[in-house]
Formats: sequence, structure tokens, C-alpha cells
Amino acid sequence: MDATSARKERIYSRNEIEGLIADGRTVFILDGRVVKADAWRPFHPGGDKAMMHMVGRDATDEVTALHSAEAKKLMEKYVIGRIEGRWTNFLPPIQGGKFRSREELVRLQQAQRLPSEDTDSSSQDSSEEPSPIFEPVDKETVRRRRQDSAVPELSRSTSSTSVSSLEMEDVPGDPAKYSTTKETKQQIEEDLRKYPRLDSNTQTQIVDKYRLLNQRIKDEGLYNCNYVAYAWEIARYTFLFGMCLFTLHLGWYATSGLFLGLFWHQLVFTAHDAGHMGITHNFHVDTVIGMIIADYLGGLSIGWWKHNHNVHHVVTNSPEHDPDIEHMPFFAISHRFFESLRSTYYDRIMTYDAFARVMIKFQHYLYYPILAFGRFNLYRLSWEFLLLGRGPRKGPAWWHRWFEIAGHVFFWYWFGYELLYKSIPTAWDRFVFVMVSHMITGPLHVQITLSHFAMSTADLGVAESFPQRMLRTTMDVDCPQWLDFFHGGLQFQAIHHLYPRIPRHNLRQTQKLVQNFCDEVDIPYAIYGFVDGNKEVIGRLGDVAKQARILAECQRHIAETGDYH
Repeated sequence: MDATSARKERIYSRNEIEGLIADGRTVFILDGRVVKADAWRPFHPGGDKAMMHMVGRDATDEVTALHSAEAKKLMEKYVIGRIEGRWTNFLPPIQGGKFRSREELVRLQQAQRLPSEDTDSSSQDSSEEPSPIFEPVDKETVRRRRQDSAVPELSRSTSSTSVSSLEMEDVPGDPAKYSTTKETKQQIEEDLRKYPRLDSNTQTQIVDKYRLLNQRIKDEGLYNCNYVAYAWEIARYTFLFGMCLFTLHLGWYATSGLFLGLFWHQLVFTAHDAGHMGITHNFHVDTVIGMIIADYLGGLSIGWWKHNHNVHHVVTNSPEHDPDIEHMPFFAISHRFFESLRSTYYDRIMTYDAFARVMIKFQHYLYYPILAFGRFNLYRLSWEFLLLGRGPRKGPAWWHRWFEIAGHVFFWYWFGYELLYKSIPTAWDRFVFVMVSHMITGPLHVQITLSHFAMSTADLGVAESFPQRMLRTTMDVDCPQWLDFFHGGLQFQAIHHLYPRIPRHNLRQTQKLVQNFCDEVDIPYAIYGFVDGNKEVIGRLGDVAKQARILAECQRHIAETGDYH
């Protein structure tokens, strides 16, 4: 055995891994091996934020879901050792986890004169902030959870909610914290009743069956792309763009804009497939396909989308961490946004200010009108990402930024100059063309938000397995098979979140296997019709809006009377 192989076979204790993380190392567990990815982190094509959420965790399922077998093989060069037994997750630093250095752990062990294993056990709590929201509500529950050893795992919250803020429900204080603390506890307790227990045995069984299902999906060829289906996709895109040009020639500018909007709407589905390497399964080929579609034909950055979307896939529906639900001041799908949370993705406070208070009160009425303008915001986010150089500047994706910028220049030439400026004679007709073409993509933004806005935003801690969290925070939309082209695979979001690299034309067939898996592990599988799903979303937005109005009334009462009771 050479020195490199011997190094990779070294067994790391929990203390040693905690010490590495305390030193700022990007360390996670993959298939029982310890990976130290500091050298790769600046060059990761999907951004470093997704990696940061895996620090201290067993990231096997997340990495497997989002990466090809070739990418996983490349990770072997960053393996520094292995662990023994089942890993108990730390709370990552980006989520508030605190870690003690190796020197501190040694001093603690010497001071307490404890064996190494005992120190390891106590160190499990160092990366978490104990929170009473995870404490059982009665003595019987305390006794039961102690018996199955689930209490230490239940206490690992990725929420930034502090002990002091949770205690506000017992003492006079900020009514916002009082209200949100109570609601948070209720949501967590409801999810703990509804979903499988968080003890090690239960979650391990779920993970084992999830991985067996992945192997069955591979064996049945559901990862293989149906290229005939993409031939039909290309025919549809060509027809829509051709109709755009034809009606533009006739001077039917609103109609032309409608066909262009439908063209963009359909293109996004294939860009999504390429972004997940679901077409050729080759990173470079699918990336080029995605950039040509998103940047050159749609004026949007696939690089920005990947950085955003990868984080969404690993911390789905987390108010502090998931950028796909962070839409303040326009939308709040959780009462927790009343606390002016800090977004770890945008690295800023999502302030619940005066403007947000007004918008949130009426968000269920503004949902569709605001989403109709969603494409304009995507332009801003794309240019911000590219101009500020937020993507990797070295490594295999160093050239993506420049290829994307060229794509945006090309897009604004053909769309902004040739189509909009030269082909449409008047300012009013140009305005109509732009508004129709952009607002017709509104249903796409509804489809994107539909599968998550109505689902749980509660945080059950680091003990919860990847498959359970995905199914708890995501729902599918039921529709007849002939309408699959309209939804573009986004109607199977729960399945997609479990296995993101499955080509979308195989998701309907995969759905039956996932439903059987959910029945077997006793995880509720959320599926609604398109209309009912919209009702669920509007209902959630309306509930949060009602809470915002009640909170405003409480604050007004306190301001007028000084009475906190």
C-alpha cells in the first residue's frame, strides 16, 4: 500500500473532524469516507454555498443525487481518511454550528479525565444551539424519546432561532418573536406527529430503502434519456418561434409576443434538464446545451440558476437558507420572515420593514400579478451574477462566465435590436410586445413556486434524512399525461428532488416507484391537482397575511397602551 492509499485509509475520530471544521476546513462524509474539499471549493461549478451546507454532515445522498458517477470519482482525490460506524451529523457552520478546536477538546478531556469516546459524545452538542422548540411537551414524550435515544438528534436545529427568543412566549417582550415562536413550535410538533420518527434506526431504514430504490431506477433504465422525446421538443420550439416571426411579419405584435413567451416558457424546461445533467449526463455537453438555451435564446444565466438551484436542493424550504422561498418584501410563506431573518445565500438581512408589512398583508391577492413580472427580475439576477463574477474563475468552469456574457450580448442583439427595435415601428407596439411576451411566462413562475410554497418550512434538525426532508417540503402536481408538455416535468417536483438527474420524460414512470417507497417507509406523499395546488398556495399566503395583520394589530395596541399582555 502506497502512502496515498494509507492516508486515505486512516480512521478519523469525531473529535478530529470537529477540530478540522473548527479550523475552517470544508469537511464532509461521503460513503463512509472523510472528504476535505478546501482546494475544490472555489472551483465548484455549482457554487460553494451548497458545499458549505454539507460541512460536518454525511452528504452521501445529497452528493449522489446532484452529481454524476464521474464527478463522485473525481472527489476521491480529496479523500483524507474514513470513519467507522454511522455518522451523526454536525450542524454546519453556515447554519450556526459552533465547533471546538482539537486543542480545546484535548484540554476538556484532560480536565474532565474522561475517555476519548466520552469526549466524542459530548462534542456532538458543540455544533448546535439547544432549542426548547425541539423539547417534548410532556413527561411521557420525554420518557419515550429518551428510551429511543432520539433526544440528542432532535435538538440539532438548523434554525437560527435562539433560546432567548423562544422564551419570549413566557415573558413580556417583542410581539413578533412571541407570535413566531409559538407558530414555530406548533409547526414542528405537527410535523413530528405526521412524519416518521427521527431516531437513528428509523431514519437509517428510510435511507437504506431510498438507496435501494435508486438502484432499481438505474436497473430499469430510468436514468437513460429519451432522445425521441427531445425531437418532439425541438419541433415544438421551432413551431412557436416560427409563429412568432410569422405574426411579427403580419404586424400582429401582441400575438407575436404571445408566441415568443410560449417559446421561452417551453425552453426553460430543457434548460432545467441540462442544468441537472439529465440529457447527455455529460457535464460539459449538458452545460453548453443549457447555456445556449438559457443565455443565447432566453437572456438568462444558467450559471446563476445553478448556484441558486443547488442550494435549493439541499436546504429545501428553509427560510434562512433556501433562496427559492426568499422573496421579501413581496412574499413570505412562513411567519418566521417577520423576524427579519438573515439569508445565508444572499448574505443580507431580509428586513420586515414598513413596505414588507404592507405587501405581505395582501400577498395572496398579489401572487399572480407579481409573478407575471418575474422574468424581469431574472434578468437583473443574471446580469448581477455575471458582471460581479460570482461564478468560478478557475477550474473546469472558468470559461462559463465569458461564454454566458457572449450569450447575453447575442440575446440582446437579436431580441432587443433586430426583433424589438428594427421590426416593430412604434414605442407603444414595442411596449405591448415586451409586456405580452414576458407576462405570458408567468405560469412558469407559478409552476416553480407551486410545489414548495404550500409545504412545510419547519426545521426538524440534522437527524432528518435527505429523502424525508425532500418529501416533507415538496409536493407533486397531478395532471393528465397529455398535459405533461405544459408542465415540463415540474409537476413531478417531489420525485425530482429525490432523484434530480432522472430525465423528465421518465418521471411519470418513476412516480409509481416513489409512491410505493413512500407507502413502505410511511412518509406522506403530497400530490394535488393543479387547481387544488394553487388553492393550497393561495391559502398558505393568506394564512401568513392574516398573521401579519394580527401582528400589526398587536404592535399597534402595545404602542398605544404599553400593555404587553
